[in-house]
Amino acid sequence: MNVVNPIRDRKQLEAVKGYLRGKNKRNYLLFMVGISSALRISDILKLRVSDVWDGKQPVEFIELNEKKTGKYKRFPLTQNLKKAVKEYMKEYEPNLNDYLFVSRVGTNKPITRQYAVLMLNEACDMVGIKESFGTHGMRKTWGYWAFKNGISLDYISIALNHRSIAETKRYLGLLQEDLDNIYLQVNL
Repeated sequence: MNVVNPIRDRKQLEAVKGYLRGKNKRNYLLFMVGISSALRISDILKLRVSDVWDGKQPVEFIELNEKKTGKYKRFPLTQNLKKAVKEYMKEYEPNLNDYLFVSRVGTNKPITRQYAVLMLNEACDMVGIKESFGTHGMRKTWGYWAFKNGISLDYISIALNHRSIAETKRYLGLLQEDLDNIYLQVNL
């Protein structure tokens, strides 16, 4: 299994958003949900249209029970995420019971995890991201940017359902950054 990384460069993050937005609104929305929610791909793919859209506008909160943990999770839609939902709904005009990320091949099923990985890798390749990135990278990107925006690791750890702050730091690659800085500071 490849280790995936968050997108740590803001310009690259915006470039991926721009690429996906221009190419496919569904895939853009998937990326926006991923980087705005800290959800795992298994939870993202099971979302229904009614989880984000009331028939006329975006909902205020997404609420679900996480597949892996069974825990209840609720989070508000950010302004950027609401904008992505509106753009997608203009183009798609779905039934509220449809999967949000419905496959365009076959019946009313969501896209596959494999398709999501391929789509994200293509977007990253197109904007010059060399590091490994996949569906879990969206979750890590949320955590990384939450930390960079001054959010306490306590809250990030809770949002990610981690057992400890140390686990969250390892997960986001911050523990290695801390260790690198310690070596540089000692400088004997």
